[in-house]
Amino acid sequence: MTDQPHRRFALPKAAPDGLVASVLLAFIATAGLFYVNIMPALVSGLQDGLGFTARSAGLVGSLNVYGAALGALAAVFVVARISWKPVAFGLLLALIATDLISTQLTTAGVLMIVRFVHGLIGGFLVGVGFAVIARTAAPDRTFGMLLVVQFGLGGLGLLLLPGLVPTFGTPVLFLSLAAFSVAAALMLPFLADYAPRPRPAPIAQAGGLVRWAPLTSALVAVFLFQAANMALSAYVIGLGRFYGLSGPFISNTLAAANWIGALGSVLVVVIGLRWGRFWPILIGALVTLAGTLAFLRSDLPLLFVVANVLTAVVWAFVIPYLLGLCAAFDPGGRIATLAGFFSKLGLASGPALGAVLLAETHFPRLVALALTGLCLSAAFALAPARQLDRAS
Repeated sequence: MTDQPHRRFALPKAAPDGLVASVLLAFIATAGLFYVNIMPALVSGLQDGLGFTARSAGLVGSLNVYGAALGALAAVFVVARISWKPVAFGLLLALIATDLISTQLTTAGVLMIVRFVHGLIGGFLVGVGFAVIARTAAPDRTFGMLLVVQFGLGGLGLLLLPGLVPTFGTPVLFLSLAAFSVAAALMLPFLADYAPRPRPAPIAQAGGLVRWAPLTSALVAVFLFQAANMALSAYVIGLGRFYGLSGPFISNTLAAANWIGALGSVLVVVIGLRWGRFWPILIGALVTLAGTLAFLRSDLPLLFVVANVLTAVVWAFVIPYLLGLCAAFDPGGRIATLAGFFSKLGLASGPALGAVLLAETHFPRLVALALTGLCLSAAFALAPARQLDRAS
């Protein structure tokens, strides 16, 4: 009799491997890194609202991402030993507090420090989220849902936030991030506990050890893919101007590409591992190479549109398979967390590598860098993908 009240008020749990759970997990993992999806609005908002220089505003965003990379790396060493739901709730509260503090700051140096701390917290949360996603039956599908949430809500943020900053000031940017974390915290109670799954025999050596050679190859592929894409994406507005395109045309193209790009991750959710990982990664690599090449003829507006749409769709399509490829080596979750670190390191390093090559706005050289990185990424990913497909 004493258990009845508890049972009566127990919250329902989403089916651990169902679509609803994929959506909820996607929100949890996105909360720690959502600022990346609205980075153009964040950088321009700091310039317009607080008068930051382009360099200072960019450093605020860059330090946020580098902090996230370090936070994700720290999560690798503890994620297998923690009770993830209470930890995630505490991290979400810390993110909310840090975003609220950010609304009161107007000095670039102080804001850089606070956003770096925010990145550490958020990166740790993303690491926890990736570990839990790796414990689902189909992590590739859940990573695909993660991209659906990021592209969908990121597009909404890019559509609304630039227009809100002149009216409500820069704090609206950080308040939107805090609101996202509040929503994610409210979703936590509806998720299952996701205990670590036993490691399948085909992807482990005798004694249950991870096979580090193919895993290392997969991790390098994640880093190169993210770095190559972000190196070009971070400067795509300047690239369009370099080729003589107007500002409104560039902005409208990027907004549309962001929304359409979500279709790539929707496709991952739909097809899952029906054709394994090798063929989706290979086809995606070929398409993204074609899209990146098209940037070299951005003087033709139609090709600029095609290039942005193709690369956005394939970016959202391929990265879930790459992350799922890494997760398959350790369903307990630590390898997926490590893959999250390599992903963020690539996202943070791509713009830095691009800046080195952009002497005198040499955008064709930047496109060549992206093409090289994408080719190398495919080369590193295809062997372990084929190996896992055969083992399955």
